[in-house]
Amino acid sequence: MPMPLARLDGIARARQALLHEGATGIAKLIDPLIARSWQRCLALGHAPQQRVGFDAVSAAAMRRARERNRVLTQAARDTLRDLGRALADTRYFAILTNADGVVVDASGPIDRSDRRADLITRAGVDLSERCVGTTAIGAALTDLQPVWLHRGEHFFDDTAVYSCAGVPLFGPTGTCVGMLDLTGVEVAERPELLHLAMQSARSIENTLTLQHPHVLLLRLNWPGHPLGGDTDALVALDADGRVVACNRAARDMVPRLHRHAVAQQSLLHAGEVFALPFEMLFDASRHATATIDVPLWSGLHLQALALPAGQPLPRGSALPPTQRATATATLGTTGQRRLRDIETALIRDTVKETRGNVAEAAARLGVSRATIYRRLGLGRS
Repeated sequence: MPMPLARLDGIARARQALLHEGATGIAKLIDPLIARSWQRCLALGHAPQQRVGFDAVSAAAMRRARERNRVLTQAARDTLRDLGRALADTRYFAILTNADGVVVDASGPIDRSDRRADLITRAGVDLSERCVGTTAIGAALTDLQPVWLHRGEHFFDDTAVYSCAGVPLFGPTGTCVGMLDLTGVEVAERPELLHLAMQSARSIENTLTLQHPHVLLLRLNWPGHPLGGDTDALVALDADGRVVACNRAARDMVPRLHRHAVAQQSLLHAGEVFALPFEMLFDASRHATATIDVPLWSGLHLQALALPAGQPLPRGSALPPTQRATATATLGTTGQRRLRDIETALIRDTVKETRGNVAEAAARLGVSRATIYRRLGLGRS
């Protein structure tokens, strides 16, 4: 990692390139995500020397911002409190915004006597890229990626006193609902705070998923990894087995959930995600202290803990080894044969629906063509 002075010198050279060479001179000097944000600011006609006027926010506007984002602020409440404790001695603080970059809450050691800190932590103030140029907030919400910015990496001179980590927040239907920002004023650079922001964002997203109305919750992870923590993939089902909510880990672990956003009108069914009868997932919820093996259509396997809505995690470890073995064994040889027959029948029906187009059937099922040929005993032409 570069020494602080070398880091600041590199940022200063990037700003000089911005002023004298425009967008073409900055690409090799700073993070591409930041370079893109600077280019957007230039396209809007902004100049770094412009004064940034943080719009005044009335008490009524503050109340409206909090009211309109009540679900988000409630889901983030405990995480923001924990962040306040983690940041207590750093002179950094946490800011929560909605998807438009409007502040809805803040927490931590905010020095209200410092106008630069007070201005950006008022509920209702617009910190979008359009209003205040390149910040972690604007860059993260535009590119939907985590970002770290230090001092002069902000576009305007007025905002070059800040250092900040920003992480977008995704709701239970896969859409961006806001972002979490950790900011300090004239502080030492602490890029490790991006890791803290990412962990905290995951906690907020998980809470949003758990609060979404559902009948059955699946906690999923790869075999050998403990269940019951923030790294779990969360998939929420309704009474008919349709996926009504899932978190980011679930979308990363099961790409089909990513491709078929829950926000679409036609909800994805559990049978299209997991290669087993969805009723087995509901049956497993009657034994909520045991995990089950869940095959995916890709051939990969996950372990799952099925919990009825509102039921807390079992006390202690959710995965005692004896219960893991018992739960996996409950399928038995007959059950495994039945499961394989169901999988084969679904593959056969999909091939029939696509009029024998194996490539299209494979795309629908999320498996390889080789898998279809093998399971149906087809010869390749």
